[in-house]
Amino acid sequence: MATETVDLMQLPLPQLMSVKDTMMEELEHLSASFAQLKQIQAKFQEGLICLDSLTTQSEGKTILVPLTTSLYVPGQLSNTSTVIVDVGTGYYVQKAIPDAKDFYRRKSDYLKANMEKLQGTISQRQASYRVLIDIINSRRQQEREKKN
Repeated sequence: MATETVDLMQLPLPQLMSVKDTMMEELEHLSASFAQLKQIQAKFQEGLICLDSLTTQSEGKTILVPLTTSLYVPGQLSNTSTVIVDVGTGYYVQKAIPDAKDFYRRKSDYLKANMEKLQGTISQRQASYRVLIDIINSRRQQEREKKN
């Protein structure tokens, strides 16, 4: 698919406003996606912290087991050598602690790399948006000067 370059200075003001609205929607979507990735990465980091706190001395201790995001029931830790890991889309896998840590690290690193790419895209779009706003302001100023 070929992309055409459009000289923004040649577009009428109503079209520039339409482009501005489209760019703002795109920026909002990209920012929301970035925030979601950040939340997911935080969950993986939290998983790593939890795995680090799991020791053989923890066996037999009473813990709160989450059934939903707001409902917890008491339980006992019976095995500290393996954990059940949510690998996505409703699938759970039993893994040894080192394997679970490796899984969380890899997922966190993958998300970090994607977040860095997305941040670069957001920065580029923000710069383009600022240029567009400058053009719109310049065009409005020109129209005011023509009226006077």
